[in-house]
Amino acid sequence: MITKEKQQSAFDTLKEKFGYTNHMASPKLVKIIVSTGVGKADKNRKALVQDRLGRITGQKPAARAAKQSIAQFKMRQGDIVGYQVTLRGTRMYEFLDKLVHIALPRTRDFRGLNATAIDKMGNITLGLREHTIFPETADEDLKDVFGIAITLVSTAKGKEQAEAFYRHLGLPLKTA
Repeated sequence: MITKEKQQSAFDTLKEKFGYTNHMASPKLVKIIVSTGVGKADKNRKALVQDRLGRITGQKPAARAAKQSIAQFKMRQGDIVGYQVTLRGTRMYEFLDKLVHIALPRTRDFRGLNATAIDKMGNITLGLREHTIFPETADEDLKDVFGIAITLVSTAKGKEQAEAFYRHLGLPLKTA
């Protein structure tokens, strides 16, 4: 199980490898951002996506509006084009635990996350094609499937530190 205590024990584990002298220097998980786009869907579909994303994360999603009008897409500035949830604290750890131990193993042909998905800042972004891998989605809701982007934001100083930290947390990263 992924908890705050496991994150705090990262200092002891990674101290020798990276030369940390202070607990504050070790990487920490700051937040998890879960987002999805709805495009030019009707109001019923937008409400459905908002409800399901809220059930998956345990928090009401915030609507994201278009920043500018694009005539070819028949989209106007201010139209809702997606939903986003930012998780911190206890809800963040509960969601990460559910993602790692329940949702990711349910994905088709899952063999681990690619370590190249970690960026220079120490964050990792996952793109999931189907939201139905989460246990909160009912089986009768399979006709309206949408994708989800999940970003884990950490305080790691680089790619190498972030990879070691995510492995310590229990994220299933592939070996290179």
